[in-house]
Amino acid sequence: MIPEFFRGPCSYESHLQFGAKRHKNWVTLGSMRVLGIDCGSEYTGFGVVEEMADRTLVCRSTGAIKLKSGTPMAAKLQKIFADLTAIIVKHQPEIVAIEDVFYAVNVKTALKLGQVRGVAMLAASSSGLQVTEYSPLSIKSAVVGYGRADKHQVQQMVMRLLNLPVAPAPMDASDALAIAICHIHTAATNNRYQAASQ
Repeated sequence: MIPEFFRGPCSYESHLQFGAKRHKNWVTLGSMRVLGIDCGSEYTGFGVVEEMADRTLVCRSTGAIKLKSGTPMAAKLQKIFADLTAIIVKHQPEIVAIEDVFYAVNVKTALKLGQVRGVAMLAASSSGLQVTEYSPLSIKSAVVGYGRADKHQVQQMVMRLLNLPVAPAPMDASDALAIAICHIHTAATNNRYQAASQ
């Protein structure tokens, strides 16, 4: 049973278009499906973005895993692991992308975020998926074209790139979609570079 999440604007469309399970090894020529994860101690955002053969970007699902305040950290981590695993099983991404550096106002918060990040990586690895990591500067540069962009600018560009009718909510979901888009853009750049080098 797939758990309930705070879901964004592309989830219902995704359910209609992709009701059947996609085989893990099935890939359309030139396509890529990426799960972006924005780790947080209260909300962990997720976003599944697919690049089609014509390079169009499509949002397949987005939302956030809400962690109840007052819940023991071990229980929070177990929920994140279980929910991310369920998302991977349902949407069959080919790779997972997360931020490689996080910023926190204090050491306690930093430790919690580090634990969440580790569990997210474990969920991906346990599902046989490679994990790629990008700095906040790289993500903003890839999505907005400016490494110092604020969250609102990133959210607006995510809407434009994915042709979404409304802004993804909560902001953690928008950030997760931005991470997925960053990987797709980076992979495309690397592929072009490798092709030109041959």
